[in-house]
Amino acid sequence: MKVDVLLGLQWGDEGKGKVVDVLTPRYDIITRFQGGPNAGHTLEFNNHKHILHNIPSGIFREDKLNIITNGVVLDPIVFMREIDSLESMGIDLTKNLWISKRAHLILPTHRILDAASESAKGKSKIGSTLKGIGPTYMDKTGRNGLRVGDLDLNFKEKYEQLKNKHQQLLKQYDYEYTMEEEERFFEGIEVIRKFKRINSEYELNRMIEEGKSVLAEGAQGTLLDIDFGSYPFVTSSNTICAGACTGMGLAPSVIGEVYGIFKAYCTRVGSGPFPSELLDEEGDRLRDIGKEYGSTTGRPRRCGWLDLVALKYSLMLNGVTQLIMTKTDVLDSFETIKVATAYAVDGEITDRLPYNLEAEVQPIFTELPGWKTNLTGIRSKDQFPRELNEYIQFLEKELKVPVKFISVGPDREQIIEL
Repeated sequence: MKVDVLLGLQWGDEGKGKVVDVLTPRYDIITRFQGGPNAGHTLEFNNHKHILHNIPSGIFREDKLNIITNGVVLDPIVFMREIDSLESMGIDLTKNLWISKRAHLILPTHRILDAASESAKGKSKIGSTLKGIGPTYMDKTGRNGLRVGDLDLNFKEKYEQLKNKHQQLLKQYDYEYTMEEEERFFEGIEVIRKFKRINSEYELNRMIEEGKSVLAEGAQGTLLDIDFGSYPFVTSSNTICAGACTGMGLAPSVIGEVYGIFKAYCTRVGSGPFPSELLDEEGDRLRDIGKEYGSTTGRPRRCGWLDLVALKYSLMLNGVTQLIMTKTDVLDSFETIKVATAYAVDGEITDRLPYNLEAEVQPIFTELPGWKTNLTGIRSKDQFPRELNEYIQFLEKELKVPVKFISVGPDREQIIEL
């Protein structure tokens, strides 16, 4: 069997959690392959909203196995909070949630280092979620990290060594802190001990050989990739399809379909370049209608028109085979919809994403007629207004990848397969 990958093509917040939940019945196993609790995957069904940070979004389907793999950084406090919330709903995850021994742990001092470093940057701060993600990945690449597998290997001693190292680093910052979260951290460690901890690379390859189907869920978005995103305003891991291989211990030849998710417009949280951003009433209108506030941070998202220059770049990097457009209904009331199809960079027209996105980049827009129709009640493509069909056809012609799903609302029932 092949492993299908689902990832975001923009700056995150594309609606991955909902789509994973919808696709999960087609798979045996759902994995998270990178990122940490800076992700907030929102699922809505039965008039309830659920936000997952560490746990794969297939967890609400009882007969599916979910795996947190080696590419993830896991915060025991956030994990414990998620488990408590789900258990209060009568959901027992100990049977269908496994954790890779190679997943790295976020310590309380990682979060403190994150906050101290961001504070010291002043006006040049990158907009970190302050979840300790960056410092944890720094320890991972610096070969100092603490992993889930260390729970059975002198864990307390290794923890103290890493904590002491962090406290020495903190002396260079003028930053006051306490260790009040440490007790909660060790409570979270005991919660992790209740779950099956595995060599996920062996288990996944074995199950694939046995014919099990796997859907790999990414976090954040392609334009936040540590190598190919709008550096330095990026996350600390590889969010692209190649990251699924390293994040799970799988060969590239195993990858099958690549689902790319994008909003019908663009959003971004925090600092960093955003060529198609709208700093006017239309941007405010997109934010208000789309309820564009970070599910993890609560911060208002910056909003703008769909950017095909950036989207084509993401398609190239990921080898996307199927597109999924979300939040289509947010555009229901717009008379005219704009799409950026090229950039003017220092006076020259280009369809390529420049190395320096902070340069003078002016988007060149194509205008299309809006559909002026309430899509939220539509459940069949046969009910689509003509203008929406034309919008989809325009995107498919430009992107050269088929749009296979359209989301017209937050609920799991509000997604239409084309």
